[in-house]
Amino acid sequence: MFEATRMLFIYVETPLHVGAGRGLGVVDLPIQRECTTNYPIIQGSSLKGRIRAEAEAKVKTGAGDLIPADIKAIFGPKLNENASDHAGALSIGDARILLFPVRSLAGVFAWVTSKHALARFLRDAKTVGITPNWAFSIEDVKEDEALVGNETELIAGNSIVLDEFSFKPVKNQKNVVKDLGKWIAEHALLKKNNNDSIDEYAYWRSVLPRKLCILSEDAFRDFVLYSTEIQTHIRLDPKKKTVQSSALWTSESLPVDTLLYAPLMATRSRAKGVDLDAEMVLKKIDDLGLTRSQLGGDETTGQGVVAFRLAGSNESVSKEG
Repeated sequence: MFEATRMLFIYVETPLHVGAGRGLGVVDLPIQRECTTNYPIIQGSSLKGRIRAEAEAKVKTGAGDLIPADIKAIFGPKLNENASDHAGALSIGDARILLFPVRSLAGVFAWVTSKHALARFLRDAKTVGITPNWAFSIEDVKEDEALVGNETELIAGNSIVLDEFSFKPVKNQKNVVKDLGKWIAEHALLKKNNNDSIDEYAYWRSVLPRKLCILSEDAFRDFVLYSTEIQTHIRLDPKKKTVQSSALWTSESLPVDTLLYAPLMATRSRAKGVDLDAEMVLKKIDDLGLTRSQLGGDETTGQGVVAFRLAGSNESVSKEG
């Protein structure tokens, strides 16, 4: 049984393509999705591999107090290193969608979510010991409605227009959307370190409550399914500088400003000679100081840059920041 837990928030800073292989639809290279909801996900194995690579890089450069034995104990042996000896002490769940950015007629863009997506987050948050202050007074949202805060920037005339779809704005009397937005801004977005000269996420934390809206489950599902970024790629003949035959394809990416979350769970180390309890395992991850990393494909074109924020029982996450 897991003995210590945290929540890893993942904020997309450049288009993110974590692929699912060759697609059968109109997109040649789609992103990973859940089979039941079609919501975008990042499989836990991808996250674990990325964090392990970051830890190994720290060991090579001598940064921090990690040693190779710690990495083997935390993440488990590699396939070519007697992988059957023991399992790793760290377990990382799939990253699920929490907020999705959509073009808006007013306010430039909106972060959208749904009661279903929020209910799933609360369930996962409970698993890692987090109880947000807004749980759970969100009312049902009709198909043509958008639940927004009293200070929203998204209303154009009498409507909220997202992409080409119009919604009727509804303001909750308890202003739960504002509380939700403030909680996410405080606990999920990258925070300023003491050594930083600027707080690059100060703007995003301030506007998130005003750009947030809660849609019906079907409307949210349609946006995360059809409003992702589709990029067209070609390969040129190096001599003719024309497109090579059969060298045109499309790939799908999560757009900039998407927010996902993944639970981190740990047990005591199973490796011989390495005495790490569950809290020490997660502290080793926290001490990596990961604020940014690269996930998925297209690394050489600057894509897949994400910001990490680790939250959990060591923070006062049950109170509004």
